[in-house]
Amino acid sequence: MVNDVIQSVEFKNLMSKQVKDMIVFLLERNSEFAITVNVNGATFDPALPSAIEKKLAKFSLFVLSNYTYTTIKIEDDFISFEAGFGSENFGSTVTIPLESVFQIVIDESILLINPVATVEKFNTSSKASLHKSINVFKNNPNNKKFQ
Repeated sequence: MVNDVIQSVEFKNLMSKQVKDMIVFLLERNSEFAITVNVNGATFDPALPSAIEKKLAKFSLFVLSNYTYTTIKIEDDFISFEAGFGSENFGSTVTIPLESVFQIVIDESILLINPVATVEKFNTSSKASLHKSINVFKNNPNNKKFQ
């Protein structure tokens, strides 16, 4: 029964709207926050070096504060922001479908939990695949003339 609910498109749309509403609410209040994300749905531009990408857990925490907070954008059904990764602070723009946001946290308090982020069929979206394909295309040196 519970799988019928969390795997339904209607529930996914409801949770995506709640995630978006919560993030917009926090942004309007200038409140820094963190999100735990199913990275299977996320894209990175430029792509992360494999050594860094291998260290990311399937559900990774992103602290949205300081410079990263100022770069947050909500567009359609995605949140994006710039972040630095690894000891060398490798810069990349992270784009995440709202249904892939598992938790929204302030300090040590969980404000929202989204069970849809655990549903695999929603976290390998065609948009995420398209972003990944575009990143692969952009990162190929032979394609620089097309950019």
